[in-house]
Amino acid sequence: MSATTNTDMEQNIMMWKMKKLIKSLAAARGNGTSMISLILPPKTQLAQTNNMLATEYGTSSNIKSRVNRLSVLSAITSTQQRLKLYTKTPPNGLVVFCGTILTEEGKEKKVNIDFEPFKPINTSLYLCDNKFHVEALEELLQADSRFGFIVIDGSGCLYGALSGNSREILHQFTVELPKKHGRGGQSAQRFGRIREEKRHHYLRKVAETAIQMFITNDKVNIVGLILAGSAEFKNDLLKSDMFDQRLASKVVKTVDVSYGGENGFDQAISLSQEYLNNVKFIQEKKLISKYFDEIAQDTGKVVYGVDDTLKALDAGAVETLIVWENLDVNRYVFRNAENEEIERFLNPIQEQDRANFVDKDTGADLEQIHKEPMLEWLAEVYKQRGANLEFITDNSGEGSQFVKGFGGIGGLLRWQLDMTQLDGADEDDLYYDDDDYF
Repeated sequence: MSATTNTDMEQNIMMWKMKKLIKSLAAARGNGTSMISLILPPKTQLAQTNNMLATEYGTSSNIKSRVNRLSVLSAITSTQQRLKLYTKTPPNGLVVFCGTILTEEGKEKKVNIDFEPFKPINTSLYLCDNKFHVEALEELLQADSRFGFIVIDGSGCLYGALSGNSREILHQFTVELPKKHGRGGQSAQRFGRIREEKRHHYLRKVAETAIQMFITNDKVNIVGLILAGSAEFKNDLLKSDMFDQRLASKVVKTVDVSYGGENGFDQAISLSQEYLNNVKFIQEKKLISKYFDEIAQDTGKVVYGVDDTLKALDAGAVETLIVWENLDVNRYVFRNAENEEIERFLNPIQEQDRANFVDKDTGADLEQIHKEPMLEWLAEVYKQRGANLEFITDNSGEGSQFVKGFGGIGGLLRWQLDMTQLDGADEDDLYYDDDDYF
């Protein structure tokens, strides 16, 4: 697994964790204005923030409602305590949520969360309300992919980047290339040779500058590259040996534009918009299509369902673990009368069945010592099992079929695996049967 792929995957997992956190924070509600949302952009002076909180504490001491006053003061104190954990604002900024929320049972529960976002956040926010404000984090998720643009024609070249709705011109330069010569004889050959040499030097400069713009610390810093232009320069660049292969492999689209420079950049963005909006959608479709192809070809190198997928994962056979981002399964760890630990994975229906909470050998109740969402557990252990982890949605037809037909969890295997030989599985547990699904 390449360093770039590994980094992309880790960022996707961080984004999934962020989505999950945002969903739970957005749903939380409290009494009065006792829920504090604090967002600090990079390089914020913590001393100033602490002074602001001290002033807020003094102001909040005048709240007439005793219950609300004590809740607000408690939230401010918790926020101050969280800030003491940091000597300075982290490189990507700092997000703090503190307050008292109401659970589904109507009970009060204190929430204190602080973390550094997975990428820089440029919003500054301090609010006391009856809910947590997560809008800035939602915007951070939407602007998660950075695309590079090279706009090249006979007059010059522009390098740009697009992340979410933010576009940036990184560099541009102009060039004067000789026109085609209409005269005949020896002079035509000489002018033709000079013209080709100038074009060659121009393409070399374009290719070398692209490395400076889109490769940082020997790693490509964009998820995709779009080549735009009004002539053949963009195609010549893509075919050229001078163009770094790491960048060539990132080219996702070439577009014809009517202009060069900044106008050409804007036109290239417009013409690429449909692709840019659907890039994750396309990547997801490719992954699940590959999974279905393995099934259609009967390679025996796929697995699905919670039990069989986790057995294959424990065996180190799973190369790519594919999981629906909203899969509702919990991991339980129990202890039996012999002081042995028993691990079970249960969905909401299985959690209603008391048989899943007793010892299958003795019928005695098991002692529950741990419970956590299975997806959070997988996000922590997938590397130890030697697998790649990919979260998918059910927005595409392929994704929906994977969720409904295969339980929302499966894996592409490194080798064929006989599931009946793992953990004494029964013949009925074979991990797939064409007749069951097709």
